Amino acid sequence: MDVPPTPGGRRELMNRRRLLWLAGAGGLGAAAATVAEPLMSAKQSAVQADVSGASSTSTNAPPAVPLDVPPAPASEVPPVSAGPSGVLLCRESWGAKPELPGGVAHSISRMTIHHTGAVLGDNKNAPGRLRQHQRLHQGERGWIDIAYHVGVDRNGNIYELRRPEIVGDTATEYNPTGHFLVLCEGDFDQEVVTEAQLDSAALAFAWAAQTYKISDDVVRGHRDFASTACPGADLYARVQSGDLQGRIEKNIAAGTVDLRSVCGPEAKDAVAKIEAGL
Repeated sequence: MDVPPTPGGRRELMNRRRLLWLAGAGGLGAAAATVAEPLMSAKQSAVQADVSGASSTSTNAPPAVPLDVPPAPASEVPPVSAGPSGVLLCRESWGAKPELPGGVAHSISRMTIHHTGAVLGDNKNAPGRLRQHQRLHQGERGWIDIAYHVGVDRNGNIYELRRPEIVGDTATEYNPTGHFLVLCEGDFDQEVVTEAQLDSAALAFAWAAQTYKISDDVVRGHRDFASTACPGADLYARVQSGDLQGRIEKNIAAGTVDLRSVCGPEAKDAVAKIEAGL
């Protein structure tokens, strides 16, 4: 009895007949290719599905970063507090000669104020007076240089004298090792120190205290260490009263002191104006 083929059997029968027909028409190669085509398509679909799935679950891919997340704030650096400033006129501007060999290095630990003991009179004499001091100190005294580190005239101009890293000199009995020496131009047993001169001396001392990391309360007069009238009655009274000390502390409290060294034509022009009384 003939049994009707099942749907799967009918499809298998049709494929077998088609294969026989293709073998007769185009050869076995064509028939194999035709049968393999749907199988390859199925495999490709499966591979693509696997690849898509792997891509979506891969642990190597970097995580997505939301665009609306703000960057982490940078660490803030405290700004440097800018304090008072002044100009230090280079040695070459007032006509200094080179220092002689033989200087002794030291570490600054205290601050001392001096006067020249000679009446200055008009402030235009100040640069010429510095040249006289250097000639006396190098020539007659036999010192390597002018004895002090910084000079201040009556109008408050500040001059570079001896290098602070080298010990100063004195004709008295004290040892200036460790002392930062500021010279105020004039004889303050006969002259009155000016406000501009005091302010600039205080600025130089405040700069030294910060630069060499020493206490700002160690400023003294020359007479505190030797038998001398220096720095003169009027200037020493400002030391004893705490006036000079108060000005130094005010400068330090205001921030970092900037004593800017000025050289070259700018400095020479400044000294020329001082000597012209301008």
